[in-house]
Amino acid sequence: IMLFPNGNETSATYFILIGLPGIEAAQFWLAFPLCFLYLVAVLGNLTIIYIIKTERSLHEPMYLFLCMLSTTDILISTSSMPKMLAIFWFNATTIKFDACLVQMFAIHSLSGMESTVLLAMAFDRYVAICHPLRHAAVFTSPRISKIGLAAVIRGAVLMAPLPIFIKRLPFCHSNILSHSYCLHQDVMKLACADIHINVIYGLIVIITAIGLDSVLISLSYLLILKTVLGLTREAQSKAFSTCVSHVCAVFIFFVPFIGLSMVHRFGKRTGSNLHIIMANVYLIVPPVLNPIVYGVKTKQIRQRIIHHFRSASGSSDLE
Repeated sequence: IMLFPNGNETSATYFILIGLPGIEAAQFWLAFPLCFLYLVAVLGNLTIIYIIKTERSLHEPMYLFLCMLSTTDILISTSSMPKMLAIFWFNATTIKFDACLVQMFAIHSLSGMESTVLLAMAFDRYVAICHPLRHAAVFTSPRISKIGLAAVIRGAVLMAPLPIFIKRLPFCHSNILSHSYCLHQDVMKLACADIHINVIYGLIVIITAIGLDSVLISLSYLLILKTVLGLTREAQSKAFSTCVSHVCAVFIFFVPFIGLSMVHRFGKRTGSNLHIIMANVYLIVPPVLNPIVYGVKTKQIRQRIIHHFRSASGSSDLE
């Protein structure tokens, strides 16, 4: 498909998103497990938010940050999954240029916010384990609210230039994107102009946001490990149990992100389906797994979920 058959440079009006090339016939059926995963992500994270909000004993920094993480997970999956399901079920592959920019901004900014929240959670664990007497003074309710606001502002400000840089580019060839949703690195490759500014700014964002956050998170856990090794066996077990869920969440977020970035920059010879699958994994797997990990590994949340289900089943039995 040629966006401009005469090859003239002009502004794009729409893009074509793709499903899984070569297995179009199976896309309809593949959408059902994707829809199931999306529902699990939304319901699981809503459950975490509800449990934390209704249980005053969980109004602590670690759980309040988890509430922020769950909110971000719902938004990031909702920014892409409905359109992806429409592509697989109804072949609704067209997306308007402005809608593409909005989706691109939402996905990238929410990813930045999630990275910031994970960093805040790592710092919370560092202070709680390495400086427990200062924890209450450092993580006051107003300060936690400011950290949440800072995560939103940081993600929005860092990613705001991306749609502006795309808007200035002329497009003159194919309008077919290589994913089921809009990504900055995908859209800019279709431009018929110099994209060095886009490439440089994209690298700056990755280094100053995701890269810096991952380094600081790693540093936090190195300091935590150093402190924990000097504790008794019982204290070590308790300290590790409070960190394991967050460590899982960090790996669940950063590993797909780094893998997708590597494939985009160095995997030119890899198949297009690999790019698409990794991009879909990046957006759906963390929102699905995070509530499961925290629900299973965090004793307080697990107990409250079981309690609510028993209360609900008890009420239905009485009726």
